Amino acid sequence: MILRARNFELQFPRPALVMGIVNVTPDSFSDGGQFADPEKAIAHGLELERQGADIIDIGGESTRPGALPVPESEELRRVMPVISGLRDRLKVPISIDTMKPAVAESALAAGAAIVNDVAANRHDDRMWRIVAGAGAGYVCLHMRGTPQTMQTEAVYTDVVREVKEFFFDRIRRLNDCGVGFDQIILDPGIGFGKQVEHNLRLLGALGTFVELERPVLLGVSRKSFIGKVTNAPVEARLPGALACACLAVAAGVQIVRVHEVAETIQAIRMIEAILCTKS
Repeated sequence: MILRARNFELQFPRPALVMGIVNVTPDSFSDGGQFADPEKAIAHGLELERQGADIIDIGGESTRPGALPVPESEELRRVMPVISGLRDRLKVPISIDTMKPAVAESALAAGAAIVNDVAANRHDDRMWRIVAGAGAGYVCLHMRGTPQTMQTEAVYTDVVREVKEFFFDRIRRLNDCGVGFDQIILDPGIGFGKQVEHNLRLLGALGTFVELERPVLLGVSRKSFIGKVTNAPVEARLPGALACACLAVAAGVQIVRVHEVAETIQAIRMIEAILCTKS
């Protein structure tokens, strides 16, 4: 299996990739404001690569439940200096975490290689045609509604089946817009329009999505469902996130999106070493 993202080509199977998070926002649920200054965000991106991150994911709009939309001009103001500051200093791909086609287009023009789109449930195909034109990688995330409404729409008959059907539909629509099968990454959207029980079911069924023969991305770092299961506050959820990451890698997930890169790498390399000894 191959993932193509502009000038990057990643072949699988291989050790799981770690996507390091750089939130350039004042209101993200766990690190809002910490890297709002472009120089701090650039330094953090470089540090995450030093720790071993395989992808740096830059976002300028919070997508936590209930978060208010950010104007396009403001999102561009936040992310573009960071992308420009990192593009010639990183050896790994830059991912732009955005729902806005214009932001994705500007980020790709500035050197990003992947679009991480939490609004892959969109009806307008402009985003997909931008991705196709750039030859970029595309993270197709499952969400119902918008960050403002998603938790009121978290109603499923069979969440695993419904997410898988969403992926089948989106792969077809992406292909129709010129996005190659080898450009697509699938993200079941843990925490995006799901209750705790839905998140746990999806985690237990990750192998189902791996069967679709595209890289699967899991993002659970510091999310609220970990706190609801373990009673841990947001700053103390790393152990729960590492448990999910190890479970995911054991199920065949190829990419994990995290805040704590070094700790995650140590955990997943350990589980990979154990799995390699199995006959």
